[in-house]
Amino acid sequence: MKKVVVLGGGFAGVEAAIFLRKEGFAVDLVSPRPFMYIYPISIWVPVYEAEFADVCLPLEDLQKVHGFKWIEDEIVEIKAGERKAIGKRGEYQGDYLVIAMGAGKMQYEGSENYLSICGDPQEALTMRDRIDELVAAKRGGKIAMGFGGNPKDSSAVRGGPAFEMMFNVHNYLKKRGLRDRFELTFFATMKEPGKRLGPHALKMMDVFFNKLNIKKHFGKKIKRFEPKAIVFEDESVLQSDFTMFIPANAGHPVFAKSDLPLSEAGFVLIDEYCEVKDTPGVYAIGDSAYIEGPQWRAKQGHIAEVMARNSANNIAIDAGIKSGKKESYLPHLNIICVMDSGDGAAFVYRDDKRGLMLPMPIVGHWLKKAWGWYCRNSKLAKIPRLPGL
Repeated sequence: MKKVVVLGGGFAGVEAAIFLRKEGFAVDLVSPRPFMYIYPISIWVPVYEAEFADVCLPLEDLQKVHGFKWIEDEIVEIKAGERKAIGKRGEYQGDYLVIAMGAGKMQYEGSENYLSICGDPQEALTMRDRIDELVAAKRGGKIAMGFGGNPKDSSAVRGGPAFEMMFNVHNYLKKRGLRDRFELTFFATMKEPGKRLGPHALKMMDVFFNKLNIKKHFGKKIKRFEPKAIVFEDESVLQSDFTMFIPANAGHPVFAKSDLPLSEAGFVLIDEYCEVKDTPGVYAIGDSAYIEGPQWRAKQGHIAEVMARNSANNIAIDAGIKSGKKESYLPHLNIICVMDSGDGAAFVYRDDKRGLMLPMPIVGHWLKKAWGWYCRNSKLAKIPRLPGL
């Protein structure tokens, strides 16, 4: 039985391990965390809509269900030419190597002064504590939330969760009768955050901000973060008692120390079948990979899972286990999400032909809740998987 080593235990890595097992490979999944973290629903942890355990899928349980082997280790170097990865605890080599380690982050001075809903999972709990402190004081305050961009790769932005966190915090404060005591400000380094979703969505976001009395601070690069402020390149200052910020992705630091072909932003260069360019037998998927496509393209969980399933199929064909056509990720590029607000949601869709943002009061929130339940249980209990999910 041929062996595949999968690096990373997120959406891409877990999906790859599951489908490679279905193709008949022996699979080692190497991840430093003992769980897969469901980032899209982690937005509810800081506002008590979910507990931390609700957004974690134990890899020990997943390996029992699907038959892959989980190895707890942190990768420090990749020797792609040898299909080998070196961790702090050991070395891992297979007939094929799948890189799904996620990405690094753009760096800012004073990064210790903000928390991120897309950072270390434990930050969601720390955010809860910080918000609790402000709520308990009942004196109000200033809360700023936002995201940044990567000028070297437009696909590396994580804007959606920032919008969702702001809307959820607004709703959380409103339910406690404290909203009028807080000044909420949404900030972004680009002039038109959300533009990738299309002109209709851009107008709708503006409507939401005005309706909810959320201030805007757009189009200025960040110089540094301070304990109670964000300082911009023109020396203007945004005061904040609590700051949540999502820096744009950058190439994983391990990639720079490895023999992988990289984009200008440090992501792994792949072909349309997810195989690393000029490196046979090595694949890169999810946030680790540089994806081709239009300017509005974005790295999302469903794209990561498409890349994972395609890679399993393509590796099986390459190994001679099955015949058929290799599958490209390019036809599947789109943006699709349910942007939650705590008391409703908006359905967002974007492709080359159109961009939509449709409000879904009340029902949208429960639709996303249902998706979270499905995401968790379809992997743990072998519930039939729906195409594209």
